[in-house]
Amino acid sequence: MTNTSSPYSTPAPNTPAPGVSTPGAPVPGGRSLPSYQQLPVIDLSAADRGPRARALLHAQLHGAAHDVGFFQLVGHGVTEAETDALLRAMHRFFALPEADRLALDNVGSPHFRGYTRTGDERTGGGRDWRDQLDIGAERPARVPRPGEPPYWWLQGPNQWPAALPELRTAALTWMERLSAVAERLLRELLTAIGAPAGFYDPVFGERAHPHLKLVRYPGSAGDGAGQGVGAHKDYGFLTLLLQDRVGGLQVQREDGLFHDVPPLPGAFVVNLGELLEVATNGYLVATNHRVVSPAGATERFSVPFFYNPRLDARIEPLPFPHASAAPGVTDDPSNPLFAEYGYNELKGKLRAHPLAAARHHAELLAPA
Repeated sequence: MTNTSSPYSTPAPNTPAPGVSTPGAPVPGGRSLPSYQQLPVIDLSAADRGPRARALLHAQLHGAAHDVGFFQLVGHGVTEAETDALLRAMHRFFALPEADRLALDNVGSPHFRGYTRTGDERTGGGRDWRDQLDIGAERPARVPRPGEPPYWWLQGPNQWPAALPELRTAALTWMERLSAVAERLLRELLTAIGAPAGFYDPVFGERAHPHLKLVRYPGSAGDGAGQGVGAHKDYGFLTLLLQDRVGGLQVQREDGLFHDVPPLPGAFVVNLGELLEVATNGYLVATNHRVVSPAGATERFSVPFFYNPRLDARIEPLPFPHASAAPGVTDDPSNPLFAEYGYNELKGKLRAHPLAAARHHAELLAPA
């Protein structure tokens, strides 16, 4: 998108995007940041431009997913008009009176759906300075019966603002649209590493469990804390993020430092989730990332979409020719990974939303 009046437009030519460190600029501790000015840029439309273009696409996807775990995706087919429809509805939501937003407080939802007030979500034990609306597949509530896995609590209805009926249409349309993009991207990625393209098709389908967040970062916290969202990895398959031109997303690279991701107009920032790392025994990488709060009272808006399988999906190891070169999955005792996807998401929700967890799921919380 290139309309300079839009918050999703590009900075002027030769002007660093907001929040992007200048190559070689000093950072705390006297170190200098390497010249990581951009993630790999992948053009998904190359898959339709003949064998040579598709082979190059696969080489680029293979390298980005194996070496970085993050890339910018263009050529995805989502139009500016489709994007603008979602953004208009999102900005109208955050412009609603606070009482209207609080009427959707996710503390009232045993399914972790609805509005989270600024500072109420936690990542890595720290307070995230953002507010957001969490949306999932629109399905009836499923209360687990005795003996059923507790992750079925994650299935249930969304909460929508009565004063803004167009938000429901825009958000559910966006989830459907990006599910199709992610499905195609995953098949091309698996092909790129020599795996069967449709190997994971059975764990998605009609009962997949996608997740959408409409997020506002309202500027720096009053106490000076800079955590927009703390360092973490996503626990699904793929995340497609629409970020505005303010910047603030940072990815941890090979040097151990967190580097800014300059906004690229019309692109989605894509990162791999922990399920793909587990499925490939670490050959594909899930990478730590975070968001630094924008300075002062500057607002930042972002729309992450999480492409997740069915809650009851068991993720089988992926057969592919590079398996012998896989280094193994990152070992993190504080973040155990489970064979059934639903347990991984439930674990994350209980940690991230302690107020809703305590109200509805106290029996699932670990003793203090």
